Amino acid sequence: MGEVERRLQLDRRGFLRTALGGSLGVAAAWAWPLAALAAPSGGLPAAASKAQPESNRRMAALLAKITREADPLKNPFRNKAQVGVLRDLLAKELQPDKRLKLRMQLAWQLLDSGAADVALSNLDVIESTLEEMKVPKEQRGEPEWLTFKAMCYLRLGENENCVLRHNVESCLFPITGKGVHTLQRGSRGAVEVLKDLLTKYPGDLRARWLINIAYMTLGDYPDKVPSQWLIGPEHFASDYDIKHFPDVASSVGLDFQGLAGGIVLEDLDNDGFLDVMVSSWGVEDQIRVFRNNGDGTFTERTEEAGLMGLTGGLNLIHCDYNNDGFMDILVLRGAWMGAEGHYPSSLLRNNGDFTFTDVTEEAGLLRFAPTQSAAWFDYNNDGWLDLYFANESKGADKNPCELFRNNGDGTFTECAAENGVAFVGYFKGVVSADYNNDGRPDLYLSKLDGPKMLLRNDGPVGGDPSPKARWRFTDVAEQAGVTEPPSTFTCWFWDYNNDGWPDILVAGYAIEDVGDLAAEALGLPFAGQRTKLYRNNGDGTFADVTKEAGLDRLLLSMGANFGDLDNDGWLDFYMGTGNPDLMVLIPNKMFRNDRGRRFQDVTTSGGFGQIQKGHGIAFGDINNSGTQDIFSVVGGAVEADIYQRQLFANPGHGNNFLKLQLQGVKTNRAAIGARVKVVAVDPQDGDREIHRIVGTGASFGSSTLRQEIGLGRASHIRRVEIFWPVSGTTQVLRDLEINSCYHVREGEEQAERFELRSFSWPAGSGA
Repeated sequence: MGEVERRLQLDRRGFLRTALGGSLGVAAAWAWPLAALAAPSGGLPAAASKAQPESNRRMAALLAKITREADPLKNPFRNKAQVGVLRDLLAKELQPDKRLKLRMQLAWQLLDSGAADVALSNLDVIESTLEEMKVPKEQRGEPEWLTFKAMCYLRLGENENCVLRHNVESCLFPITGKGVHTLQRGSRGAVEVLKDLLTKYPGDLRARWLINIAYMTLGDYPDKVPSQWLIGPEHFASDYDIKHFPDVASSVGLDFQGLAGGIVLEDLDNDGFLDVMVSSWGVEDQIRVFRNNGDGTFTERTEEAGLMGLTGGLNLIHCDYNNDGFMDILVLRGAWMGAEGHYPSSLLRNNGDFTFTDVTEEAGLLRFAPTQSAAWFDYNNDGWLDLYFANESKGADKNPCELFRNNGDGTFTECAAENGVAFVGYFKGVVSADYNNDGRPDLYLSKLDGPKMLLRNDGPVGGDPSPKARWRFTDVAEQAGVTEPPSTFTCWFWDYNNDGWPDILVAGYAIEDVGDLAAEALGLPFAGQRTKLYRNNGDGTFADVTKEAGLDRLLLSMGANFGDLDNDGWLDFYMGTGNPDLMVLIPNKMFRNDRGRRFQDVTTSGGFGQIQKGHGIAFGDINNSGTQDIFSVVGGAVEADIYQRQLFANPGHGNNFLKLQLQGVKTNRAAIGARVKVVAVDPQDGDREIHRIVGTGASFGSSTLRQEIGLGRASHIRRVEIFWPVSGTTQVLRDLEINSCYHVREGEEQAERFELRSFSWPAGSGA
């Protein structure tokens, strides 16, 4: 079994089995049925506001009930509750060997719950006990033991500095300046342990990666890193200078802490400014929404919006499901939790006044399958957005994927089985686009446990054109050549080379451990899986262009999204990295698209290399300056792994732009699935085409549906072509001006120009 699979099963105590199983029979200890010995009750989430709609209160009560009645010992991410249970058991247990086993479990849960210093104290007790029991060191699995101890020290340093004394340079790789720790006992302890480990085991690449990070946090990198262990800064240099994007979250009131979660970056009240809704996946973590005040500040409106008590959600996706002109939000829950993840998702209807009503039950969407990925798409081209849930199945816990047909009256009907798409697997991503340009939206599914799936939409069975007809989807991934890599997470459709055909990027999600990162930097072999970029050939097949595009890399991506960093008209992307293990300290990675030929790593030049876990990511022009900013939800899975959210402000690059607010008439009102082609005149290159597909982006993060299109140095726009999938028509607009915003209604001859008021970031924000 590989390291990733062990991590995902939260079998992170394996080193203690290896270390002590031979002399103490510890292997049996880790299977000890703690759940049978104790059943603690969970706490309640924040109380719901009395002003809420009744449906919101019902959902809040349902979520609280599921959490309250769940056994935290069956959910590997409810660490604080497990600490309490283990301490109670320790107080009762008299047998020395069982006490030792419990204390080992307790040390892990203490680390994962945020008490790294107490975890270290427990390790001291364990070491003393082992000495008393005369267990030889060679039987203790010393490399794994020392690595765990070093991780406790590293986490202690992160807690005391990056979390409690956070600043805009905290944890930005390679760590320098204000990112250097003020309180250094954690990192100094880690360095001593890792030096001991590497002296004894010089080939341990995991320890080599971690010791370089530890020296960075002390301000001693690279000069004081022993040469035999140094991974030099030249390995992390950017391929291109994208200019620094300062993190302004603290200046605008968006640097709140949380765990892994989703992001919606959209104009939720139609006032012209992009607002922010963020989730944190903890079962008691409150969803939060912030209104953009249009002056460089945000105001939290969570309670006023009626959201109190609506908790959890690893991912958020927005759309206009009822075609009323206001963006609604889907909250996805239960991912990673296996059989304990049977939480309902929520559909939040936007009431148009910055309040939201949970219409999950009313809409016929109340279901209890664990998922973090879904796609809004109009599969039957009736003008109403349908919904596909890519659910997680593992072992005996089978949760087929679900397809909900939009009935056009505020309700949905589940029809996955009759349409042949009720697949079972450990799905971690699903996205939609019309990859073969036949007018029908297709699906691409990313699985953690097997080949990817490309579901070609073949239309109604028997030619019946009615919305309720049976539909046929055919998995053509193998013949299209898009089944790899074996273990994947985030994915997306995009037209990276501006040829009018949607391409696919799917990120690998497998490493042995962080030693793979050291191996890659040093040019050594590694076990981790690489990302795949598939170029659409325009004939139903794709070419693997990963190597020629410079993306044959180890990225371990969870959240990700794409946009245009420098308004040159070529789509770039940002990947949030990591996995549930606290030890996986890997910088998030930003890549610039070099004219559709290659991708350049611009992580360090732009200041994007956050080493804490990256989840939901969204691109959008938050201050209406004409350039896209990036919001990043940073935080991990275990309860200790909280972190501040980040907002990277675009410094500008002098290029031109065009903004389009599309409104479907026959096509769904949000225009999801519509295709845009801009023909612009470049002073040097002449006519060039820039292609966009209307959607929220990748499978983990929800970017604005407003089309923010970079034009590079274009002097003027020759024409804009918009293909509307339901009517099957192409709308051609001429005489649009550069650096302007237009409202485009399906079928109308003229676009309506409008102004978006811009603002400057607050003084002192670094922007």
